Amino acid sequence: MYLRLTVVLAAALALAACQSGRRTNIDTSPKQAVLTVPAGAQSIKVAANTETVRQTIVANAIERGTAIAQNQPNMVVLERTVTGANPALDSEFGPSDNGPRKFRIRVRFQGAGCDTFVVQDVAVVNNAGTALEQVFTLTQPQYNPRDSLVGLKTKAEASASCI
Repeated sequence: MYLRLTVVLAAALALAACQSGRRTNIDTSPKQAVLTVPAGAQSIKVAANTETVRQTIVANAIERGTAIAQNQPNMVVLERTVTGANPALDSEFGPSDNGPRKFRIRVRFQGAGCDTFVVQDVAVVNNAGTALEQVFTLTQPQYNPRDSLVGLKTKAEASASCI
């Protein structure tokens, strides 16, 4: 009887050891999509955390009087209304005769700690806010100068605690 009990106990312990050895740690946390750089977009690495980058973008927009259309943890969308006639935009994208024309600047960013990757792309919106709204992605460098990203980098890194 004791021999049988000992054999059953040994078998149970061996089975438990096999079961615990098969466990694998599966990461069930949601994965963040990799930030891509579409045609015509500009990108830069910033030695600051994402919150500092976001705060810098928002502060610059407020300082310049630029409207903030979206303000999210990893993306800020800014809009600037085009005032006056613009024959170059009219010839390239058609007239904006049923509503205002706007430049829409989307700045996306992601990273960890003091390493943030920033991507900025620009679109022109004809007849903004109307049923006839048309959005055109701008790929020409004159509409999306790298200078604005370099300025963002300088300001964000100056206010960050990264060394």
